[in-house]
This record gives sequence, C-alpha cells and structure tokens, in this order.
Amino acid sequence: MVLMVEADEVSNPELKERYGLTLTGNERLHLNDLKLVDSRKVKRGAYAHVLTDLGWARMTEELHAGTVPVLPGSAGAMARALLIGLQRFMKRTDHRLADIFQPSNDSDAGDSSVPATEPEVEVSTPAAVAASPAPAATSTPDIEARVRAAYTELAREPGTWVSLTEIRPLLGDATRAEVDDVLTLMNRMPGVNIVPESNQKTLTQQDRDAAVTIGDQAKHFLSIEVR
Repeated sequence: MVLMVEADEVSNPELKERYGLTLTGNERLHLNDLKLVDSRKVKRGAYAHVLTDLGWARMTEELHAGTVPVLPGSAGAMARALLIGLQRFMKRTDHRLADIFQPSNDSDAGDSSVPATEPEVEVSTPAAVAASPAPAATSTPDIEARVRAAYTELAREPGTWVSLTEIRPLLGDATRAEVDDVLTLMNRMPGVNIVPESNQKTLTQQDRDAAVTIGDQAKHFLSIEVR
C-alpha cells in the first residue's frame, strides 16, 4: 500500500524515514517473485522498490474486494474507513488508483534539464503526409530480439541496469510505438525488469524522451537476467 501511495521508486531508507518500515529479506523476495514489486540496489547498497503493473492491479482488486489487510484497533478502523471512502470515490468518479496516486514533483523542482518552453513541432501538410509511404511494421519477436541484443552489447553482465537512452538508438527502424509496446510486454516476462530513475534530478531531457510509460509511470532503466 505504501508503494501505491508513493507511486514511484522509493528506497528502504526513505521508507524508514516516512513510514517507519522497510522491505527486506524474504518479504522482498516474495513480492519480487510474484512480480508485484520491482527492487534494485541504489546508493550504499540500499534497495529501492517500485510497484509493478501487476502490483497496481493487485491493489485495485483487493481494494474493490475489501480484502486489503489492516491492523486491529482504532488505527486499523481509521485505515479501513479511509479505504472504504477511497473505494466509494473511485466507483463514483470512475477514477483509477493511478489517477489518484501520482509521483511527488518535489524531486523535479529546479531541474534545469526540463525546457522552459515546449519544443517546436514541425507540422506536415496533408499533401506531404499523403506522399509519404507508411513504414512497414516490424514484428514483435524481431523488436524483442533487437532489444535483447542491444542490452547484451551495452550491459557489463546480465542483470546490470542499462539506460533506455542508450538502448533506443540501437533498435534500427522500429517505431517508437512498436518499441514501447514490446518493452511493456517484456516487463511482464521472467527475468526482465524496467524501472524509473530514483533520483529524478539526474535525468536529462534525452533520458526523459527515451523513457517508456508503463502503468502511468515513466521508466528509464532495463535489466535482463540470463534466460
């Protein structure tokens, strides 16, 4: 539930500071194995965690079913009341959890990599559009093979985190939409993880442009274990 509220990658030290808890040991491994949570090592060997698409789906299912576990006593009653209120609000407004819980913008404050103005967009005339033949679609298996080949070329070893900024230029003529669809599909595969940058201040505009949006969240790094 905490990772749902954060709606972003959060480290164990941050969890400890904000909520008085950490995600470690068998509990972390269990959630990783279920593909509900992605975890990776960040600064000083601490783990950072983010809720996956399956994790968001599981939270939605448990919220609607009223099976989210809460503590006994007055604190538990308060939490249960808030969850019931949240469920009613979502049903009444047709909102999703991802519409309600969004990453904090605090880390983006003062980020010089974000342009002050929108980039100029070149608009094609109808005649130019009609004259341009539509590119042939690239098959999903072919794009997946390209992604894996690019990762193998860039990664020091299996499981290393590689930026999508480095991977995308190696994927040939596959369109952005095709690559994004394949990355979203691969993220559900065993041994494949795609996560956001934990420190948003370090992102360049190029990094932001190369990100893939999965579950309403921009993700920047790919890791592939040995198959």
